[in-house]
Amino acid sequence: MLDQFNPAHLTIDWFAWGVAGLALLLAIGIAYLVYRLVYAAVSKLTKMSETTSDEMIVERIRLPIKWSFIAIGITIAAQMNAELQSIWEPLGKFLRPALLGWIAYTLVKGFTAALELRLEASDDPVAMRSRKTRIAILSRTATFTIIFITIGLMLLGIPAVRDIGTTLLASAGLAALAVGAAAQPALKSLIAGLQVALTEPMRLGDMVKVDGEVGRVEEIHMSFVKVRTWDERALIVPTTRFLDNSFENWSRKSEMLTGPVFLHLDPIAEVPPIRAEFERFVGSHELFDGRTCAMLMTEAYPESLELRLSMSAATIGDLWNLRCETREHMISWLQVNQPDALIRHRLELPGGHPKAGEAPAP
Repeated sequence: MLDQFNPAHLTIDWFAWGVAGLALLLAIGIAYLVYRLVYAAVSKLTKMSETTSDEMIVERIRLPIKWSFIAIGITIAAQMNAELQSIWEPLGKFLRPALLGWIAYTLVKGFTAALELRLEASDDPVAMRSRKTRIAILSRTATFTIIFITIGLMLLGIPAVRDIGTTLLASAGLAALAVGAAAQPALKSLIAGLQVALTEPMRLGDMVKVDGEVGRVEEIHMSFVKVRTWDERALIVPTTRFLDNSFENWSRKSEMLTGPVFLHLDPIAEVPPIRAEFERFVGSHELFDGRTCAMLMTEAYPESLELRLSMSAATIGDLWNLRCETREHMISWLQVNQPDALIRHRLELPGGHPKAGEAPAP
């Protein structure tokens, strides 16, 4: 066996590898030059457009396009050089899917940014929130799909993983059941996110009341929705919660709402003067939008009356402040003008207590 060993087989053909290195440098240089020429031409065309959206998209895909040109140049050079091909092809199986996924990812982000930029010029806040919600959810769905497919294509470049995939395909029935059972929560969240984007039960910026808490929708993800309350707490609510259970959306069409203030008074209260003062105060208030201003006696109990003071404002925040100021003003007015109308819990004994005048026992 020692006679068959020939050290000449271990020698390196430096000339061949030198040619391969030169071909690699030449391919990179030509590819970069072509990239610069193409990018300059495209940039000139985008600057001629009236909007800045084209420039934004081109700028975002500039880096992955540059490396894609270089990868294409190396691939072409590797087809004409065996040494370069022996090194590049194993790497190319991972890099080519990664570059394609990178380009698709940056395109999605570029189009998302361009669409959001256009929405800023919209005069309709409701339509803007609606479109912004759809853009956010659909872009996240596209991003998840791109990353999932890219990783799958990269893993297929590994022979062992490809063999495992072939084995799984042979038992596709059991594999489908196992994967379906394991991925059920993720698929449910994905479908729920798409359903929220299409049906729009709530949108970014909407004021909602869920699980007894009120706040604005700050973020909508595939699996959860973040609601910011007035005291700056963040409620993390599963997306399916908005589809499986009822909730209140206070700004579905607009933020113009009507809100009540309840007064519980003694039956001795004179209602007409209270109504007149309420209408005067709300009618002259700067937050009142002129739509609703009415007072009704909604309940009459043996020991109390319930008055509902309804008022409206242009926004939810204005309505809250108007209700608070109206409540404070009406209580102050009642204390001055009808103090007996305020309910007091007291005990009245005719003639006083029979032992009130007796001397205490020694």
